[in-house]
Amino acid sequence: MPAASAAELLRAHALRPLEPEEAAMVADARAFVSAHPDCLERTCRPGHLTGSAWIVSPDRRRTLLTHHRKLDRWLQLGGHADGQADLLAVAAREAKEESGLEPILAASPALFDFDRHWIPARGAEPGHWHYDFRFLFTADPAAALAISSESKDLAWVELERVRALNPEASIGRLVRKTRLLP
Repeated sequence: MPAASAAELLRAHALRPLEPEEAAMVADARAFVSAHPDCLERTCRPGHLTGSAWIVSPDRRRTLLTHHRKLDRWLQLGGHADGQADLLAVAAREAKEESGLEPILAASPALFDFDRHWIPARGAEPGHWHYDFRFLFTADPAAALAISSESKDLAWVELERVRALNPEASIGRLVRKTRLLP
């Protein structure tokens, strides 16, 4: 099964103490992955898997956000799996493509967070779900950045300012989890 590694990431993440909303999304994603062998492909409907990089400074006081061009929101870096089963590698690839930032270091191969969010219809593409596998990375805020065509801007943002740029519950959960890190 091409998505076996995704299923294992979700299984292991479900064993952690999760907020009820995240636990419900993980349960839904486990069923989705089991029912859709093509879930790693963006042609899969009603949704597909994505990988995101929640990049924090070594002191964990700042995070790198992108002002996403199509969605017009400040978000963590990430994107489509496009058939790649290693979602940690997807998150790292997308972060580098969207920011030019190097090096970025994965804090762990385990999921840091999981989110399922709706992507509205755009042009000929119908609305669909993104099942977003979120991994924690660290990087040096002094390293050079390069804004890609997918972004309007990139910025290192103090954790206490993140919610002012994006008040969504899933972003707040990422901030809370970061503050709880040892």
